[in-house]
Amino acid sequence: MNTMDQSIKEYCKILSLPVVAYQYQHEAEEAVKAKISYQEYLYKVLQQQIIVRIDNSVNTKIKKARFPFIATLEGYDFAYQPKVDEKLIRELATLSFLSQAKNIIFIGPPGVGKTHLAVAIGMKAVKARKRVLMYAAEDLINELTAYEVSNQLPAFLDTLSRIDLLIIDELGYLNLSRQSAALFFKLISKRYEKTSTIITSNKAFEEWGDIFADDVVAAAILDRLLHHCYPFFIQGKSYRLKEMMGKKKE
Repeated sequence: MNTMDQSIKEYCKILSLPVVAYQYQHEAEEAVKAKISYQEYLYKVLQQQIIVRIDNSVNTKIKKARFPFIATLEGYDFAYQPKVDEKLIRELATLSFLSQAKNIIFIGPPGVGKTHLAVAIGMKAVKARKRVLMYAAEDLINELTAYEVSNQLPAFLDTLSRIDLLIIDELGYLNLSRQSAALFFKLISKRYEKTSTIITSNKAFEEWGDIFADDVVAAAILDRLLHHCYPFFIQGKSYRLKEMMGKKKE
């Protein structure tokens, strides 16, 4: 019996089935007690392996997505921001917009939960096994510039064009140079009608000419983003101010 046990564990090691190796004896004992079929026993053992592997896969995708924090829709206080269309947000969380290569743009002042909503939708995409990547706008521009300097920009753009959901956070906090604006335009054009992008910004669309230092480039970027897009204009109160006031009351 020990020899068979060792052999089973060795086979599981070769096949990368650590959960099966750990659980198969216990499940076999339970199967005898419950008088279940061999097929049901095998199903239960393999199911446990799959659950662990899926969880590990999701955790890996979360790390690769580079979220600044973990957020969920359940953690967003829609009652505090009544002007946000909760029904539409929850519909978007079903991820149907990804198959249609549509975009989402959250516009509003600091603290109203734009990044929270972007991350929450990103988390839904990760759990659905989608490729997600999130950048602060400044970091993205710096990477685009670095790849251009090293003559690797086309390859980097190809990589980003295959990301199912690209999230660009805090666009507008820093104005860009014309060169940086041109790089951003190339990225948006590369992804246009192929994959989805979420952008958060503190600037209204009519101010994007200032962000990109060029009204023509800004118009071209907006044209591609808004062609298939769900724009949200959030003008509610700041969550940070709410938390600050709550702490003062304690």
